Amino acid sequence: MTHRYVMALDAGTTSIRAILFDKAGDIAAVESQEFPQIYPQPGWVEHNPLDIWNTQVTVAKQVLAQAECGAEDIAAIGVTNQRETVVIWDRATGEPIHHAIVWQDRRTAGLCEELKARGLEEHVKRTTGLIIDAYFSGTKVKWILDNVPGARQRADRGELAFGTVDSWLIWNLTGGAAHVTDYTNASRTMLFDITRLDWDQRLLDELDIPRAILPEVRPTSEVYGHTEESVLLGARIPVASAVGDQQGALFGQSCFEVGTVKATYGTGASLVLNTGDSPVFSDSGMLTTIAWGLDGGVEYALEGLIFVAAASIQWLRDELQIVYDAEDTEYAARHVPDTNGVYVVPAFVGLAAPYWDQYARGAILGLTRGASRKHVIRATLESIAYQIRDVITCMEADSGISTREIKVDGGATANNFLMQFQADILDVPVLRPTVIESSARGAAFLAGLATGFWTDRAELTGTFRLERRFDCAMDRARADRLYAGWQKAVGCARDWEEH
Repeated sequence: MTHRYVMALDAGTTSIRAILFDKAGDIAAVESQEFPQIYPQPGWVEHNPLDIWNTQVTVAKQVLAQAECGAEDIAAIGVTNQRETVVIWDRATGEPIHHAIVWQDRRTAGLCEELKARGLEEHVKRTTGLIIDAYFSGTKVKWILDNVPGARQRADRGELAFGTVDSWLIWNLTGGAAHVTDYTNASRTMLFDITRLDWDQRLLDELDIPRAILPEVRPTSEVYGHTEESVLLGARIPVASAVGDQQGALFGQSCFEVGTVKATYGTGASLVLNTGDSPVFSDSGMLTTIAWGLDGGVEYALEGLIFVAAASIQWLRDELQIVYDAEDTEYAARHVPDTNGVYVVPAFVGLAAPYWDQYARGAILGLTRGASRKHVIRATLESIAYQIRDVITCMEADSGISTREIKVDGGATANNFLMQFQADILDVPVLRPTVIESSARGAAFLAGLATGFWTDRAELTGTFRLERRFDCAMDRARADRLYAGWQKAVGCARDWEEH
């Protein structure tokens, strides 16, 4: 039988997609659906895991109908996901014992301060490649075990399963046959030794997390199991990759060589630099992470993480209600020559790299009587580009690698104003490919490699096609002056929350 497509299941933070990729690496069909966000109190963000699963099933069925094909046309399924989000469920029933605690959630900030006070920062950095922060999964797992009645006792008895969203989806896809995660997702838990490739017992002990609830950690490209016929598509399809969304985007952009870099503009943003088969540890707030596990080995990356990117555009739309949809932002930004001195710092859940200030809060600064709606909109878009410059400056210092170009992906890259301003503020070409669903594409590529749909990475390299290149058109003195204003604005927003 000749399979026509690989299906990528892309479980994002605010929406969930199913995408079919053909042999050329192009999108044959895509379906997407938003799902509910839950905000129990300020700084807390949750999802209902059943919403994630049910929405994923819905769009998977819809994408097959759109392409007018059946399960027999699918060579493999690859999963990519919002990372660090925690689900704990009952092994017997498959029922979650609590809402998923999302990566954005800050409820464990105090616990993170306790871990720092206990002198764990250096161990966490050298073992996991991360910094101690509520962003990562480990403290969220402890919170659920400590706060759901009976959870800790049930965990000790091996009755519960923990996973990030990839594990949750694969468990359900395989009818509970596979409780697995991959190296990329494990490396984001703050519990995983990225050089020994095993869970770190000291950190498990410090957080009182029993090994019995942890998933098996497997390579990123491998057949983990098959879909149960009654669960999804009426056929047994290999589930053949799991990859965190940012590492998936790196692979999907064909950034296979050391020194290649991509930036993803999603709910948050992420800049990832391929550092090859050796980890590079940062002195400036970058994260050392596993890029992928493939061909019997692992490769590493440096990542600069930004909590709020396109989420700030949603804020303009949903909370401020000064735009009708995301496309309105480009129109507004182009109809003023500058921001009239306004800066927006979108630190709604603190600041990530390079500041790692969980007590920073969002701010609009530089307001005068002449400041208008359009100035605020433009300043919000510019804040995304400034944050990328923050990260790339530090990443170059850590790695000794000068950035030659940036491949970009994610929904916000459709905004031509933002992409041009990004090139201007960085003085680096910005390359936008024809396929900007890079995380899903990476998951598809990795699943296709595991099942022989594609032969090797050399075949995939030729699938990158450029849609548009943005070159710097701004005077450097002006770019540096604008960036200096951004740094001043960030200084005003830092350490705002009481702690």
